[in-house]
Amino acid sequence: MVEKKIIKEMRDYANLNNVPIILDEGINFLRDYIKKNNIKRILEIGTAIGYSAILMSDVAEDIILTSIERDEVRYLEAIKNIKKANLEERINLIFKDALEVDLKDSYDMIFIDASKAQNIKFFEKFEKSLIDKGTIITDNMNFHGLVDENIENIESRNLRQLVKKIKNYKVFLEENEMFITEFFDIGDGMAVSKRK
Repeated sequence: MVEKKIIKEMRDYANLNNVPIILDEGINFLRDYIKKNNIKRILEIGTAIGYSAILMSDVAEDIILTSIERDEVRYLEAIKNIKKANLEERINLIFKDALEVDLKDSYDMIFIDASKAQNIKFFEKFEKSLIDKGTIITDNMNFHGLVDENIENIESRNLRQLVKKIKNYKVFLEENEMFITEFFDIGDGMAVSKRK
């Protein structure tokens, strides 16, 4: 078990430095899902400071997790946190833009929590790395409640574009014939896509 102190330090760091980390409801949902479905190999797109990677790996001693991060400051912080949690044997960090990473391994579960504007590209690129009965889980499907808003009410142009991309991703998941997706109003909204 990872010490509560380490988790608290990561949360405090995230708050102070404006690093988005998964909400409590979201991580609890993921941890339950990993436990119930006996998931052992996980790929995470978007490490940030290693918060969700550490908490997902902590579910069971035989979980192996690979996580990809392109921001150097966050990547270095994640390395520090993973060492503190004594998980460097089980968490493999890759410092690169996820869209430039080619993986040989296959995974039981893929967790997408990176640049929201790239969700479709991440999904299409990494679904090849998923086992036959695997699952892709995407966070921030509600994006702070803005996805259900009328886009015209959002003042910032960049934010409007981003929300539009998340809406498009939702449609992409609903219409994807290879996967069945369920949407959950948990944390900041989760999509659970299972290969048919």
